[in-house]
Amino acid sequence: MAYPLTWRPTLEDNARPLVERLLAALERDVRAGALAPGLRLPPQRELAFFLGISLGTVTKTYTEAERRGLTQATVGRGTFIATPGPDAAFRLSPRGAPGGLNLSQNVRPVLSSRIALNDALAKLRKKDLTAMLGYGPAAGEDGHRRAAAAWLARTTTLQPDWNALSITAGGQQAVALAMGVLAAPGDLIMTEAGTYYGLRTLAEHAGYRLKGLAMDGEGVTPDALERAAAMTGSRVLYVTPTLHNPTGRTMGLQRRHDIVKVCRERDIWIVEDDVYALYDAQGLPPLAQLAPERTLYVSSLSKSLSSGLRCGILLTPGGDCLERVMRAMRATCYAPPALGPAVGVQWIEDGTADALAAEVKAEMTKRVALATRLFGPLAEAPASRSSLHIWLPLSELDAERAAAHCLRAGVELTPPGAPIVDWQGLAGMRICLGGVEDIGELESALTVVVKALESASCDPHARAMM
Repeated sequence: MAYPLTWRPTLEDNARPLVERLLAALERDVRAGALAPGLRLPPQRELAFFLGISLGTVTKTYTEAERRGLTQATVGRGTFIATPGPDAAFRLSPRGAPGGLNLSQNVRPVLSSRIALNDALAKLRKKDLTAMLGYGPAAGEDGHRRAAAAWLARTTTLQPDWNALSITAGGQQAVALAMGVLAAPGDLIMTEAGTYYGLRTLAEHAGYRLKGLAMDGEGVTPDALERAAAMTGSRVLYVTPTLHNPTGRTMGLQRRHDIVKVCRERDIWIVEDDVYALYDAQGLPPLAQLAPERTLYVSSLSKSLSSGLRCGILLTPGGDCLERVMRAMRATCYAPPALGPAVGVQWIEDGTADALAAEVKAEMTKRVALATRLFGPLAEAPASRSSLHIWLPLSELDAERAAAHCLRAGVELTPPGAPIVDWQGLAGMRICLGGVEDIGELESALTVVVKALESASCDPHARAMM
């Protein structure tokens, strides 16, 4: 049944996130008297349809508005404009306000990295860093590229040629450069039904179209790739074979060979996002090893050592492909940063990187065990016991309700719809385990999620599974 919209907000056209813009519109209309105390706001789905935005965005807005005292929600009746008290402050709070716990950022905990950073800076101060004051090579300093190749050889089964790789300002830039080489605005890129949100952001900015492919317990299926390529003519596949984001699933060896076979038959280029390779102990060969002639391979020190280093790695087939990457680098930021990678190189060369990697894998093993114990059958069994994230398969509605409940309780989750390109039967919540530094606080946050699932009446037997 459709209700007449009691509120038709006008969103300011600016660069702020949609949630902030919708909250600003709500505050503005309350101040102006257009929304009187006691007025019932439109149902979330109808407002989302009216504005042409996701249900998750409206859910998050309504939840945050209630937390700030703008509205009051009553189960079974809806959301109503609250009567503001004398101390009400209708303003947008900064993201990550004190008291909140963030399970939406897929990062490694800092742990002893802060001590390692001070040590690295002390060692670098003894070196001549004059060259870093000028513009560097488009592919990065040769020493940085050699160290990056050595790191990949130590953490994966690759034996990369450093002459074929480029240093980038994080994994996100590496993805952007790869896509800039392979696709033009309007081109269609194939990816998993649920994918890295950074790809969705890039596609929106650059004008790419995305096609989500059906998945099973090992990620994208060869049949889905074959059908999509035949129907659309797309020649670019973005895929995360190891610890897929958001589900944490990993392709087995035969699946990797099958995906490569389709790509060769259909002349499809592959952008392989392998930033989670460190956290997988299976030692499976990357697609770049199985199909080096058609794969642009993305890695990063951010997920393994420190996100603040902003040091990504883009391994190409070499030749013209690398030349095009360097031309794109020159056109956008002229050269990759040098100081962050210099810290990473220092860690790689003196053995600190190996110690930090061992430390974070041990820590994540504890965190995955904790999450598995708390969630029980609600969690999908992770492909690695040291994964940075786990997946809770849920119906779309249960996921939205649980996320809203958590936000009211001070725990922020990735909006359930954020990683979804095409539903294809995939729905649920990604729970990031590394963003909360203290494991005791993490347990408190995960307990809030468990209670939210109970509140949303989530039935593990009725979950949305592949």
